[in-house]
Amino acid sequence: MKILLTGVTGYIAQRLLPELIENGHTVVCCVRDSSRFNLKKYDSPNITVIEVDFLKQDSLKYIPNDIDLAYYLIHSMSTQSGNFGDLEETCAKNFKERIETTNAKQVIYLSGISNSEELSKHLSSRKKVETILTSEKYALTTLKAGIIVGSGSASFEIIRDLVEKLPVMIAPRWLKTKCQPIAIRNVIEFLVGVIDKSETFNKDYDIGGPDILTYKEMLLRFAKVRGLKRRIGIVPVMSPTISSYWLYFITSTSYSLAKNLVNSMKVEVVCEPNDLASTLEIKLLGYDKAIQLAFDKIEQNQVTSSWKDAQTSELFKSGFSKFVEVPTNGCFKDTRSLPLEDSLTSLDKIWKIGGKTGWYYGTALWKLRGFIDQIFGGVGMRRGRRSDTEIFTGDALDFWRVMIADREEQRLLLYAEMKLPGEAWLEFKIDKDNILTQTATFRPIGLYGRLYWYAVLPFHGFIFRGMINQLAAPMTSKAVKKAQK
Repeated sequence: MKILLTGVTGYIAQRLLPELIENGHTVVCCVRDSSRFNLKKYDSPNITVIEVDFLKQDSLKYIPNDIDLAYYLIHSMSTQSGNFGDLEETCAKNFKERIETTNAKQVIYLSGISNSEELSKHLSSRKKVETILTSEKYALTTLKAGIIVGSGSASFEIIRDLVEKLPVMIAPRWLKTKCQPIAIRNVIEFLVGVIDKSETFNKDYDIGGPDILTYKEMLLRFAKVRGLKRRIGIVPVMSPTISSYWLYFITSTSYSLAKNLVNSMKVEVVCEPNDLASTLEIKLLGYDKAIQLAFDKIEQNQVTSSWKDAQTSELFKSGFSKFVEVPTNGCFKDTRSLPLEDSLTSLDKIWKIGGKTGWYYGTALWKLRGFIDQIFGGVGMRRGRRSDTEIFTGDALDFWRVMIADREEQRLLLYAEMKLPGEAWLEFKIDKDNILTQTATFRPIGLYGRLYWYAVLPFHGFIFRGMINQLAAPMTSKAVKKAQK
């Protein structure tokens, strides 16, 4: 079948795409900016990429008419503008109008469980989108999930942060709310399983695992699986604002996403019974098993996708490719070059920069800068990186976004997502003569931007000098033995 896949740079779609290709489908991937999508990662002739922004109706003309099926995996909960409901409504209307003019016989939509009488803004928006997508031109199959447990998922990473960082938690009362978590591999099985199944046409199904748990139980069972002892006390009153800041400062989530999650966590998300799992012969995984499988992937450095990579950023609303070209006019630059004895070793170091590896020199100062950024509402250094060894265009890397990651060209370009009075890039490039050039570029905004650059200039001097020295240094005998082990 020829399938249209939306939300391709998102957490779910990156897991779904390989399954669709493996099952022999031809997939048309919709991305807002093709420079954010690494086609080389999939190495398949059955993938085509088109640039489509569902907020801009004119761009939908690039969607081919001969598609058989479409997945709707678009959401805007992470947006910082606060009007994600309006954005989701516009996207859904534009999507429906265009798909109705194609040959598509089925649309598959992943939504949220919405059985409670009072719904959060997020769940109300998801439910409204389902109504918008309903059509007489094609059949709509809606799958509704609650907490998704898998390596890199927002829910999993937030729970992991809380459990691993806090031996004792004083938590809000929404920890008593019940939910029905589901393993990410079961979600993908459902999404693939309903393809062209006429019995699922124009129907909606709640999908969840076999366990119904409170959030407190989820945290304690997570700790047990990880061999940790944790104590949780629940206070009767904690405002949504305080709860949001609590999540924001302890976990790697943004404040806007934390706020929306807190509002959703007050709503019970338990499935209405259905026989879809048995019909599709899907074996539902328990919560503990889902956690174990997620850590298997993490320990093997096989995290396929992360919610952090798909997080909506106001910085890129004008287009991702706009920031790939590093400006020259009106900029301050710190450029340093060193010859390399072993370019391959240096390239490996560059490819492992950030996250657990750190920044090779002055990492404590990098963390301090991240903490200051977090205080002012920025992303901070909490996001880390998806893999310790691999890096791709579009990935989040601490408080940077990867703009270019090309091992063949031996070039890594990062763009700063921290709060700044300007724009910042950091580039590493090894040329054909084995010269490593490290360039920090800052384009200031106004007088404050210029003052900022001169204020941090003394720190840049020894941080950037120390960093390139470490990157250019050959591997020591001790490091060689460690790598061999």
